[in-house]
Amino acid sequence: MTNEPFFKRDGQYFVPTPACRGPWNPKSLHGRVIIGLLGFELEQRHGDPEFLPARLTVDMYKLPGFDPIEITTKVVREGNRIRVVDAEFISGGVSMGRATCQFLKRTENPEGVIWKPLAWDVPKPADIEPPPERPMGGMWATRPISGGFASSEQRRIWMSEVREVVEGTPLTPFQRAAVACDFASPAAHVSDQGLGYINSDVTLYLHRLPATEWIGFETTYHDADDGVAVGECRLYDEQGPIGLASCAALAQRRLPPPPPPPAS
Repeated sequence: MTNEPFFKRDGQYFVPTPACRGPWNPKSLHGRVIIGLLGFELEQRHGDPEFLPARLTVDMYKLPGFDPIEITTKVVREGNRIRVVDAEFISGGVSMGRATCQFLKRTENPEGVIWKPLAWDVPKPADIEPPPERPMGGMWATRPISGGFASSEQRRIWMSEVREVVEGTPLTPFQRAAVACDFASPAAHVSDQGLGYINSDVTLYLHRLPATEWIGFETTYHDADDGVAVGECRLYDEQGPIGLASCAALAQRRLPPPPPPPAS
């Protein structure tokens, strides 16, 4: 990958690059990079080929700025079949987010037939023309399938990550899913008037890791009352379903960009 990574290492800290900038406040980070960095460290410190990171839940209770970030982790449960690990996102010495990851031992499926949704019959990313504009300044690559971003229709879209989470560390399948899953919020909550909700959390469920670079999103739920919304998307790769992403969100307005400096 030649694009600027989201973070660079500085000893025990991670320093955000300009690529981390979020849509709500030009001085704060995007939620997806918070999730991505927490997932990165959980996998780096506690991942195991015999265990699948089956659930990642991230609470984002404060928008961090561009201060150096420290991630701390704590093992809650270390068992033969289940491992639970907590992580904390600390920016400028202040806790601004936390995560819990549940790692489950890989075994074999039991016998029996269980109901499943219909197959996701959509064009492959290579068969879809790329959009004329790169979203969020090229933060990711997309191939829209159906339901435009600012529409009231169900949305289906392919996404592919174009940056490393941390400089010098190639993206793993889990990191791809972790940094992408925040897209469940705009996919589920955007209206024909634009995006008016900011998600305060996200939960990623995986029954397998993505086998390809492209991850497909299909909105399956949205509803809201009193400015509080809940949304969900099914997730796919080019081989089929991989899991779900869900989130809670609050009604939110964007802050305007800072005024340009006065002419000299």
